[in-house]
Amino acid sequence: MQRKQVMPGKGRGQRAVLCLAGLAATACLAIGAQAQPAAAAPSAADFFRMPLAARPVLSPNGRYLAYALTQEKARTALVVMDLEQPGPPKAVGAFRDNDVNRIWWVNDERLVFDAIDRKPRRDGPTIPGLWAVNRDGSDFRQLIQPDYEELKRTGSRVQGKDRVLDWDWRLHTVLADGSSDVVVANLVTNGLREVTSITLSRLDTRTALRTSLTDGAPPNVIGWELDQQGKPIVATSNQDGRFIMYRRKAGDDGWVAWKEGDSVRDSVPDILAVGGSREMYIVQGTAKGTSALFRMEPGAEQAGSTPLLSLDGYDFRGQAVIDRDSKRLLGVHYETDASGTAWFDAGMKEVQKLVDAQLPHTVNRILCQRCEAAPRVLIAAESDQRPVEYYLYQREAKKVMGLFPSRPWLRGKPMGERDMQRFAARDGLPIPTLVTWPAGKPKGPQPAVVLVHGGPWVRGTHWAWEPQAQFLASRGYVVIEPEFRGSTGYGHPHFRAGWKQWGLAMQDDVADAVDWSVKQGWVDPKRVCIAGASYGGYAALMGLVRHQERYQCAINWVGVTDIDLMYSIHWSDFTGEWKQYGLPALVGDRVKDAAQIKETSPITQAAKIRRPLLMAYGLDDWRVPIKHGTDFKDAVAKTNPDVEWVAYADEGHGWLMHETHIDFWTRVENFLGKHIGAKAAVK
Repeated sequence: MQRKQVMPGKGRGQRAVLCLAGLAATACLAIGAQAQPAAAAPSAADFFRMPLAARPVLSPNGRYLAYALTQEKARTALVVMDLEQPGPPKAVGAFRDNDVNRIWWVNDERLVFDAIDRKPRRDGPTIPGLWAVNRDGSDFRQLIQPDYEELKRTGSRVQGKDRVLDWDWRLHTVLADGSSDVVVANLVTNGLREVTSITLSRLDTRTALRTSLTDGAPPNVIGWELDQQGKPIVATSNQDGRFIMYRRKAGDDGWVAWKEGDSVRDSVPDILAVGGSREMYIVQGTAKGTSALFRMEPGAEQAGSTPLLSLDGYDFRGQAVIDRDSKRLLGVHYETDASGTAWFDAGMKEVQKLVDAQLPHTVNRILCQRCEAAPRVLIAAESDQRPVEYYLYQREAKKVMGLFPSRPWLRGKPMGERDMQRFAARDGLPIPTLVTWPAGKPKGPQPAVVLVHGGPWVRGTHWAWEPQAQFLASRGYVVIEPEFRGSTGYGHPHFRAGWKQWGLAMQDDVADAVDWSVKQGWVDPKRVCIAGASYGGYAALMGLVRHQERYQCAINWVGVTDIDLMYSIHWSDFTGEWKQYGLPALVGDRVKDAAQIKETSPITQAAKIRRPLLMAYGLDDWRVPIKHGTDFKDAVAKTNPDVEWVAYADEGHGWLMHETHIDFWTRVENFLGKHIGAKAAVK
């Protein structure tokens, strides 16, 4: 990669920078002002373009702000601004052929960041790499090699730089001890590039010298937890479908087995954070079936019986807020129907109250490192109808000051209202479902898209502004997003109910979501299309196989079409461990459940699909290789003449390039308009 100097450009990017530079005189975001809706819906390009300013992070002392700035027709650069001496932000990290991605402050002077390539270059980096730089742009150093393909071809490190770690290293933890050090992880792989274990080292970002932290560790460790001094104290191994969690012995003299179980079927405890006295904050299951946050005292074998925080109907999934100075847990960010924060510290609870009073129309997440002492904290404010916007809270003045919106071109544009609801599936299981209505929430039945999330073992929906659902809503469609059984985040029983239910009860949940939304009076049952990516693409196809009467059309992108192929194909990123233990438990045993796998594979049921179908795949997809798409295209074309197909070069499992987003979603818009739009002739 070639580094270049980037200065704030003219046009749209310049105006945003001027707002930032003029914070002392005028805020870029007016506090309390409500933008007036515009008449025209944004274009596909506006919904899916990169944020102008993204991922801002405050330095530990709260004085400097670093963020990723995407200039018009240019790469994304790392820029830093001094909040106490307003002026143009300074570009300190940029490349001609890559985009700055994630950013971390190591201390008040030094940062680390990684980069990815969002433009079509088949020889481009496949690994994000890592670089370090001072906030003034000096002492720029590459730490981790980003390009596996280049390494494979040449056998040498990029540009011959000394001490640059190979592509199989990653950033693990940024230490909060005032040093210039970070912790990096080495992914030990086998001949198939499958990770078999992970080791850790402490790395000086100025000299690139490193010191091993995990000598004498248990075997096959793939997960590490560190204390506040950066020393490993919990190690989790995984082998032959079993996990073992180890703890440091008293006096740090070796390791002792602590917890173990089935890697797939059992709920593995998660260490959310470790406090300054080595107390642990553990996420584990409860008698209600959901997971909650518990505190485990230093030296104790088990956590206390009373949760520190539990969420009715939801698993606790969140991030800890630990003050960099006191090492105390001040609070946790979490998510139920929307995101929120539970503060255990009275001072931060008061700050949240003051922020919410000044920003009453958004969910406001406070982001800080020295939360108790810094003169200001960063606020990420968002809602279902507003992309994230960033503010500062000035602690002494007790005032919120506007920074910048992430997508200024969407401010004031009409957006759909989103709401999380639950309905009872045919067997009584509650199914959380996120519904997005077109702007203005029109009365009466509307055409609808059932958008099925991928995974499928993830939480697929989040109450926030989301480009796919909002794009579809802007074109007049109600968007139904069911969290079918097998989805996570709603308790282990909800997850467990989806095991071996691909194309069966999981598919019924999606159909039941359509019936429920029709009964609510929101959806016209004759104008419904099913769509999704990955597992969602599979479900779109199976929707036409099993419930064709409910859908006028289907859209599948990067979807699984042949379940058996997931076991047999060798050029994918499914590991041998996952094929041997994960897929048989969650999808089906390839031998014992062969009949079910055949019955629930779209490739064997292609002749049943007679509705219009749009399919899109990435030629470089290693999660669902292109063979899934091409084999199914050939099979369905024998009986269905109404199939639209597109394959994108240089794309993998999902779209990375802006040009691809525009092309694909324009196709989606035209396809839906033809088959379920206001002027479509439906039967």
